Amino acid sequence: MIGILYRAADRLRRRRYSENHGRIGEDLAHRYLRAEGCTVVARNYRMLSGRGEIDLVVWHGPRLVFVEVKARSSTEFGAPESAVDIEKRERVRTAARDYARRLEVDWRQTRFDIVSVVLGHPPKIEWLRDAF
Repeated sequence: MIGILYRAADRLRRRRYSENHGRIGEDLAHRYLRAEGCTVVARNYRMLSGRGEIDLVVWHGPRLVFVEVKARSSTEFGAPESAVDIEKRERVRTAARDYARRLEVDWRQTRFDIVSVVLGHPPKIEWLRDAF
């Protein structure tokens, strides 16, 4: 039953956000990580200062994982994960420090992952653990 609801939601989102690859990619990554046993605790977390953003925050076993999602319609201009440059990594780290501090989570219990989504039929999703 839940699968039917997910498929219907996918169709609605793709119609409404047909040009917003980031939004569709985040939806697919969210569902993929849940299916892989992660507990999603935050989505699009932003610091109050606005200096950093985290696409997804999940618990994967005992680790708090900060996930950057990159989606592309094709790999014509490279893999989606190649767009996570040093500047983007620093912004994610800054927001992650803020999030971990607020939750009082030991920094050694954290990890940074990338979920790469190529929006084809079917979409290709790759989970890169400990990406940076």
